[in-house]
Amino acid sequence: MTEGVGPGGGEPPEDLTATEAGMWQAFRNGSVYDLSSGDTVVDDPHGGHPWGPERTVRARVVCWLLLDGPPALAGRVSSLKLVGVRISGVLDLAGGTVTPYMEMRGCRFERDVLLPEARFTTVRMVDCSVPRLEAARLSTEGDLHLPRCRFMGGIRLTDARIGTDLLLNQAIVHRDRSGRSIAADGMNVGQDLQAEMLESHGELSLRSATIGVSLSLRGARLGDPHTRLALNAPQLTVERSLYLTPAGVGAQARSGMTPARGTRIQRFECVGGVRLDDGRFGDAVDFEGARFTFTDEQELSLRRVQTPELRFLGERPARGRVVLSGARVVNLMDRADSWPGPGRLHMGGFAYENLVPRGPFPLELRLRWVDAASAEYNPEPYERLAAVLREGGEDEDAREVLLAKQRRRRESLPFAAKLWGYAQDWTVAYGYRPGRAAVWMAVLWAAGSLAFARSDHPPLKSGEHPAWNPALFALDLLLPVIDLGQVGFWQLRGGWQWLSAAFILLGWILATTVAAGATRTLRRT
Repeated sequence: MTEGVGPGGGEPPEDLTATEAGMWQAFRNGSVYDLSSGDTVVDDPHGGHPWGPERTVRARVVCWLLLDGPPALAGRVSSLKLVGVRISGVLDLAGGTVTPYMEMRGCRFERDVLLPEARFTTVRMVDCSVPRLEAARLSTEGDLHLPRCRFMGGIRLTDARIGTDLLLNQAIVHRDRSGRSIAADGMNVGQDLQAEMLESHGELSLRSATIGVSLSLRGARLGDPHTRLALNAPQLTVERSLYLTPAGVGAQARSGMTPARGTRIQRFECVGGVRLDDGRFGDAVDFEGARFTFTDEQELSLRRVQTPELRFLGERPARGRVVLSGARVVNLMDRADSWPGPGRLHMGGFAYENLVPRGPFPLELRLRWVDAASAEYNPEPYERLAAVLREGGEDEDAREVLLAKQRRRRESLPFAAKLWGYAQDWTVAYGYRPGRAAVWMAVLWAAGSLAFARSDHPPLKSGEHPAWNPALFALDLLLPVIDLGQVGFWQLRGGWQWLSAAFILLGWILATTVAAGATRTLRRT
C-alpha cells in the first residue's frame, strides 16, 4: 500500500483502483460488495465469459483488508463480503490471523488460495472458481463452507482444525499432481462434515480424521480412472454416523433428510476402492442404495471397523471384494442381494450380535452368504451365525447352520474320514437331528426281527441257553454295551454271521453319532 497510509486512515489508499476502493468502503461498512451483472451466463464464475477490470481486485489488497484492514465505521462490524468479484494474483494468507468475517459468493480466483496455518473465525466461499485451495493446518473457530465451488487442482486440508462444520456440498474437485482430489489426513471437524453430491475426481483421503458429529457423502460421486482408492479413510473416527446413501435433488430436498416422495434422488456412486479400516463410528455406517464399481483387485475394506449398526443395503458389486475381517458391529442390517458371491466376501473374525434383514432373507440364502465368506473351510462364520440365531430364539435354524458347518468341513477331510462323515450325516445328521437314530433303530430292529424269525439257530450248549426270541436277539445285536442275554448262546452260520456282524457295526455307528451329537449339544449349552 502507499507509504504513510495506515490501516486506521479514514480514506482509502491512493493506489487503489476504483473497484478496490469500493471494496475498501464496503469492508469498513460491513456490507456486501456485489459486482455481478444480473446475467446468469456472464456471472457464472465457472464459465468462459471474461470479467474485466470493473470486476477485478488484486489478491494483495484482499489480504491487506483481512490481515490489517481499516477500522469499521461507527456502529458497524468490518467484514469482507464479495459477490461476483474476480481476484487476480495469489491470495496468500499463510500463517496469518484473520479476524474479520469472510464470505465470497460467485467469485473467480485467477490463482491458488493459500491458507496454510492461517487462523480464521469463519470462512465461507460459495460457488467460487478456485484453481487450488492449499490449507494444511488451517484453524477456524467456526465454519469452513465451500459448497458448489470448483477446484481444478484439488484441496489440501491436512491436519486442519475446523471449529464447527465443514461444507463441501455439490463441490467439484479435480485431482492434484499426486492423484488426490481432497487431502484431509488428520483433519478435525468439530461438528458435521457435509459433502453431499460432491464430485471427486481423484482420491478423497481422510486418514485418521476425526468428525465430531456425522459425515455425510449422500449422493456423492467419487472416483477417477487413474485412482486405485476413491475413498481412503483408515482410522477415521465419526462420533455419530457415516452416510454413503442417496440424496434428494432439487429445491425441495433438504440436507440430511430422507428424500420426500416424488423427489428425484441421486445415489452415492464410487468408482474405485474404499478403505475404512480401523474406523470408529458412534451410531452407524449406512450404505443404503450405494453403488460401487470395482476392478478385480479393488475392494470395499471394512477391516476391524467398530460401529453399533452396519446398514449393508447397497447394490451388489459386480467385481472386486468386500472385506469385513475383524469388524465388530451390534446390528447387521442387510439384504440378500447386496452381498457379493463366493470368493469375493471375507468375514474372518467378523462379529455381529443381531441380524436385521431388510426384505426376504431365507436361511438357505443366509447359508450361501456364509459359504461365500471363505474359499476354504472356516468354522467361525458358521458358529457366529448359529450363536446369533440361537440368541434370537431360532434354535432350529441354528442347528441347520451347524449341520451345514459339518458338511462344509467334510469336504476338506481325507477319504476315510469323509466316509465316516457321510455315515454320521445319513444316520443322525451329525447329531443335530437325533430323532433319526430312533427311526433307524426301529427300522433295523423290525428288519432284524423278521429276518431272524425265518429260521431256528441251534444253541451252543444244550440246556444253557434262554428261549429263542428273534426280536430280543436283533435288539441285543443293535445295542452296544447293554446285554439283553441273547447274543453268545446261538450258533450262526454262513450269511447269518455276516448279518449279525452288520447289525453290531450299525449299532455302534448309531450309538457313536448320537453320543457325538449329545456332546456338541452339551458344549453349546
